[in-house]
Amino acid sequence: MNLPNALTLGRLASIPLLMGLLLLRFPGHDQVAAGVFVLASLTDTADGQLARRRNQVTELGKFLDPFVDKLFILSVLIVLVQERQLSAWIVVVIFGRELLITVLRSVSASQGRVIAATPWGKTKTVTQVGAVLLLILERPYTFITPAAEAAIAIAVVFTVVSGVDYLWRFRHVFERPAAPLAAAGGSPGSESPVDPLARDLGVKLLQAGLKLALAESCTGGLVSALVTDQPGSSAYFVGGVVAYSDAAKRDLLDVPEKLLETHGAVSEPVARALAEGARKRFGADLAASVTGVAGPGAEGTSKPVGLTFIGVASRLGTGVTRFEFQGDRWRNRRQAAEECLRLLAEEATRLDARTVVR
Repeated sequence: MNLPNALTLGRLASIPLLMGLLLLRFPGHDQVAAGVFVLASLTDTADGQLARRRNQVTELGKFLDPFVDKLFILSVLIVLVQERQLSAWIVVVIFGRELLITVLRSVSASQGRVIAATPWGKTKTVTQVGAVLLLILERPYTFITPAAEAAIAIAVVFTVVSGVDYLWRFRHVFERPAAPLAAAGGSPGSESPVDPLARDLGVKLLQAGLKLALAESCTGGLVSALVTDQPGSSAYFVGGVVAYSDAAKRDLLDVPEKLLETHGAVSEPVARALAEGARKRFGADLAASVTGVAGPGAEGTSKPVGLTFIGVASRLGTGVTRFEFQGDRWRNRRQAAEECLRLLAEEATRLDARTVVR
């Protein structure tokens, strides 16, 4: 238990108090309810800021905070519906949107990705809080009824727009195919969830008798993980290097310091040097490199998020392909890994054809 979590629990405890104040009848009960609502709403902002500032983010807080936020607003809205001050369909729209985004976040979390709050989502929260406050205050002060009605209309619009924005912004969550389930207990002969691209590459490398090496930067070992998911990959995969820093690129894969200073880590010349360095270090027939700006920020460079260079080196020469992916950090890394596997499979096919001809 820490201060941020205590504030969240305090907001949770204020819900029955606030509902009671709205339902009871005594002088000034609506004004007191408005005051409690404002104070509890302020803790919503404070708990998150304190948790990040004090490095007190906990699993309890990550679960409790969004749950309490939704329950806090919805409980007040339900009371206002009961008091015939608000149409039930408005609560259905707001609750439906929250349920939809919760499902979206759950699916994304199961894929190893966290969906952060968007500007539209934050604006939605502000408009909802403002509208609820005006609805509470219009009970004793009827002259603000037009403002309250306008505020709830605006809140509904932002609720719908923010929901659509989330679905569009994170549509890749539903585009990603689900991995096939392995047989229960991992019994002999059961099939692991191997990416089809990795399986295709493995078959081609085995047929051609080729050895593979990898040099990864922005993908952080994702390509190597996909390759080694394939049973029997030790027959063709020699090894890989996750050269994330410039120093690692220079010291482990012999990327010239001049290239890094002149072109930057995310560039065609560096991708070329990484692939050639990996092929030389591991003595492989075929090597690939991936370097890019995965996001969400450009990390101090002027290069766009999603810019990625993939190099493939073999005895036929070294080629570099440029990509500009448009997803979030996970999606960009995943697309880079998939394109790398695809380019390697194409190069393996060319090498095998040359071998046959000879």
